Amino acid sequence: MKYSSTLFHDRFRSHSSGKRERCMNIGSSVVPFVLTSLLLTSIFIFYFLNSTNPLSLIHNQGPNIIQKQDQEHAAQTTNVSSSKPYKEEKTCDLFKGHWVPSLEGLSSYYTNSSCSTISDSKNCFMQGRKDRDFLNWKWKPYECDLPRFDPRVFLNMVRGKKMAFIGDSVSRNNFDSLICILSQEEIPKDIYKDSEDRNRKWYFPNYDLSLKMIWSRFLIVGEERMVNVMYLHKAGKLVGCLYCEEQNLTHYNSDYLLRIAFHAAFKHINRCNRCRKTLTLFRTFAPSHFENGAWNNGGNCKRTSPINEGEINYGLFDWKLRNIQMEEFERARNEGKKKGQRFEVVDVFRAMLMRPDGHPGEFWGNQWMKGYSDCTHWCMPGPVDMWSELLLAVLKREEANRINITS
Repeated sequence: MKYSSTLFHDRFRSHSSGKRERCMNIGSSVVPFVLTSLLLTSIFIFYFLNSTNPLSLIHNQGPNIIQKQDQEHAAQTTNVSSSKPYKEEKTCDLFKGHWVPSLEGLSSYYTNSSCSTISDSKNCFMQGRKDRDFLNWKWKPYECDLPRFDPRVFLNMVRGKKMAFIGDSVSRNNFDSLICILSQEEIPKDIYKDSEDRNRKWYFPNYDLSLKMIWSRFLIVGEERMVNVMYLHKAGKLVGCLYCEEQNLTHYNSDYLLRIAFHAAFKHINRCNRCRKTLTLFRTFAPSHFENGAWNNGGNCKRTSPINEGEINYGLFDWKLRNIQMEEFERARNEGKKKGQRFEVVDVFRAMLMRPDGHPGEFWGNQWMKGYSDCTHWCMPGPVDMWSELLLAVLKREEANRINITS
């Protein structure tokens, strides 16, 4: 199986009908916690969970993150047993698994009527989508079960904290999904919205929790011009390019530029002394699924159920990109440990590669781009809600690790 989304170079060059030049700066002028998608929507997201007490995240919660026995009902997943040592549970890789059928409707935490904050472009049922089977699947790690997300457990874990999602439109998709799930427990107060509805802030008064969406397209200092090339600057000096014709410049591949962008961002976080009270969670990017063409020449996504692992093409450029992300993340986490920095990862890539059925497709209601399909963002409700399940499990694991270290 081949999706046009894997052709990163084509997506870069055809992102807009005009031609654009991107200038990237690597060096002392790195913008803190800002990300670039390099025209590949939502390469990653940073979650920043800030606490006044860096050793206090979860109160009165057991250390285990996984239930070994399959418990289908949501209420059962709130009782995470602490009878088994964490070391036994740690062997489970949450990010390797497959999608299995769930009980009818069980995978949905909300509906497009019970959550009023779903944007029109992600409200696939409102836009006319009729099939519903894509809702009836759950992510099953090979070695354990991933508990359903419990809003009350999550809200108690992050009580009194500030959490920021930093990213672009798919990051916003992730943020909105979490807001919808949590709103089934408590309706948050809408504190702030900018004129373009990109930067948002919600507040949950009963839990003293602030959730922020900080919209950002660039990880490093960048600017756009109407030329379809990318120039790389280091400490203000032009050092190379991508898709340029100049013979006196070093010509880089896109994967190299992505690597140094990730490296620069993580390096900045590790140099930030104030960040030692902040847990940085890094989400890998979620691939899009354009079939039968690219986004601007007839590409669509009309599947109605997940694919299995045997249908995955492991030679995709997307895999190379994900591996670059993970290599730079591991490098940053190992370096950060020496300085008291805290990093965790929410790796959604493999799971979402199997969900070509979860996109709005033609049901996104964009009146200015009729005839185009959205195979990048995710329907709400839909598979994107599973990202919150992984987030909750990773938070529990991170706390359990620190309990074991300090005990």
